[in-house]
Amino acid sequence: MIIITGITGGIGNYLFHAFKEAGEHVLGTFHQNIPAEKGYEECHALDVTNYQEVEKFIQHHKSSFVNLTLINCAGVTHSSFAHKTNVEDWNHVINVNLNGPFNMIRSVLPIMREQNYGRIINLSSIVGQTGVMGTSAYAASKAGLNGMIKSIALENAQKGVTINNINLGYFNVGMINTVPVEMQDKIKDKIAYKEFGNPLNIFNTIQYIRDTPYLTGSCIDLNGGLV
Repeated sequence: MIIITGITGGIGNYLFHAFKEAGEHVLGTFHQNIPAEKGYEECHALDVTNYQEVEKFIQHHKSSFVNLTLINCAGVTHSSFAHKTNVEDWNHVINVNLNGPFNMIRSVLPIMREQNYGRIINLSSIVGQTGVMGTSAYAASKAGLNGMIKSIALENAQKGVTINNINLGYFNVGMINTVPVEMQDKIKDKIAYKEFGNPLNIFNTIQYIRDTPYLTGSCIDLNGGLV
């Protein structure tokens, strides 16, 4: 069983369909953007920033959880220099990108520990390592994920539960579509491959993490050699 949050975002949507096509039982969650097309019957409205709502969702589906993998894709960004940032916008980014994954993790951990198996994978970002002007909230939220998994890995490794982050570079899906073309060209110049990544690489990396029980507490940089 796989749970994927944020399945109406570019990467979350790709992974939702890729794992379904691979024959996996996938539960998807979305917040505001309700999928209208066919194929989303296993998707549910969920505010990941609301712990009570998350816990209710997890308990409702608990009986179907076997060999559970949680993939935290839900995320938002806000572009503003720190001295101009609206505090409410800052808090919203932190709530969705950091508190949201924690709420999901907190709710599934007791089940994973009881079953002596679990895979938790957070989609983080190179921005949390390098910083980009105008992304202080986003960078802080992603850097927070990188720190959080270290403690959770120590707490759960002997229960067969692993937790890892994938620090993504730039892929040809999702938030990159909001970046002006001129800026996209500048970003590509810094990538060894000179192009944005194919999301299939994210799918393959997740599969590697799921198949590798000795890998936990790690941040995997998937960025095409971005410098």
